[in-house]
Amino acid sequence: MIDIQLLRNDIDAVARRLATRGFVLDISSFSVLENKRKEIQIKTEQLQAQRNALAKQVGQAKAKKDETGAHLLVTQGSHVGKELDGLESENKEMQAKLREFVSLIPNIPHESVPVGSSSEQNVEVRRWGEPKKFPFAPKDHVDLGAGLDGLDFDTGAKLAGARFVVMKGQVARLHRALAQFMLDVHTTEHGYTEVYTPYIVSGACADGVTSLAKFSGDLFKLEGRDLYLIPTAEVPVTNFVRDEIVPLEKLPLKYVCHSPCFRSEAGSAGKDTRGMIRNHQFDKVEIVQIVHPSRSWALHEELTGHAEAILRKLELPYRMITLCTGDMGFSSAKTYDLEVWLPGQNAYREISSCSNFEAFQARRMQARFRNVKGKPEPLHTLNGSGLAVGRTLIAILENYQNADGSITVPSALRGYMGGTEKLAPA
Repeated sequence: MIDIQLLRNDIDAVARRLATRGFVLDISSFSVLENKRKEIQIKTEQLQAQRNALAKQVGQAKAKKDETGAHLLVTQGSHVGKELDGLESENKEMQAKLREFVSLIPNIPHESVPVGSSSEQNVEVRRWGEPKKFPFAPKDHVDLGAGLDGLDFDTGAKLAGARFVVMKGQVARLHRALAQFMLDVHTTEHGYTEVYTPYIVSGACADGVTSLAKFSGDLFKLEGRDLYLIPTAEVPVTNFVRDEIVPLEKLPLKYVCHSPCFRSEAGSAGKDTRGMIRNHQFDKVEIVQIVHPSRSWALHEELTGHAEAILRKLELPYRMITLCTGDMGFSSAKTYDLEVWLPGQNAYREISSCSNFEAFQARRMQARFRNVKGKPEPLHTLNGSGLAVGRTLIAILENYQNADGSITVPSALRGYMGGTEKLAPA
């Protein structure tokens, strides 16, 4: 969540910045809550001063052997104490309301983020690689997968409904090889520690990285329990530091995690209904960094470069874009998207999002470190897809296809495929 002091110090400036991402800050509601908080605080301070004065007077009365006066003062102090107990309860309730109010506010975009209302205003940063020109009409991954007898959407639908797929044989092996390849690169070349986490998290964990109140409809919930299937490994991995004070010398923490991801795709009715672009279940290799605030922007560039390295090793053409204010995720201060070229769609499609959340997630999680003065302050968190495994599989099928329906295996993956150079059509 954002720092509440920003609202107290210059709420109009915060409202203007949030408006660039299409969020209307309810200034009047915050003012009502804040004024009530101040009223409780002032009254509490007055009563505390009164209680201290009465305690002093009791001591003076006892020193004078005035037992009756001392008793009256003690009784009076007891009444003040009960009032303070009531105010403490009111204050807790008010603090909870303020936290709930602030928890529903999205992150403030970084000053370098382009202003815009939709993906149309995203800004391209650079491109790498040239899309291949085929001497034949390229197929999409659905037709290629069927020709390889490797992608079975009918059986996926029979088992679980729409937006599921069964992978078989050489395609399933290529999918597994991709995950292993990504993990190996990130651990041996980029310095990440591999972790394996639960695929189910508590509501508190889910709320630690975003607003569960706002986005619970995007998650699959376990019936009758405060537990959710993870939409990405970002959720469990970032929560490693929830309610922790990380020693300064341990920063940065760098983790990589391969996991399935489960998303209801509640807002995507009618979008990408063909194939594997937007399934309810897919695999992803997630890279997460938990860092010192002074280094987060440099490390955001580094982390994005780590995701790019996978695409370059696989020789897949891609472009990098900066998301505009209106297209960013709730928790992000700045996001780069990497979009891979898909010949079957004749378009670039997202394969990785790399975000800097600054202290937004850390405040929600109470994740802190001790600075050089020994004072706790919020960490900064970063994450990115390194990469989405299923979409990388799609990109390889479509970019490495041959006229006879076979797929050339990228040289970087052949060691993971037992030396196989081509996937032959069934």
